[in-house]
Amino acid sequence: MISERSTRKKWIFEGNTVEDAIQNGLKELGLSKEDVNIKVVNEEKRGLFGMEGADRAKIIITKK
Repeated sequence: MISERSTRKKWIFEGNTVEDAIQNGLKELGLSKEDVNIKVVNEEKRGLFGMEGADRAKIIITKK
């Protein structure tokens, strides 16, 4: 997903939960929460009977 890591300052990540999306993004970028701003674009939505994955969480990470 990251091809221009040094020049980009904004990335979009998804996960089963908001916390999963944040952790995925921080791990891939090699940054900590203190290094970035995080905006939740879409919170996860549960499917039928509370099952995960009906709608994944989506966040935007911006480097400070």
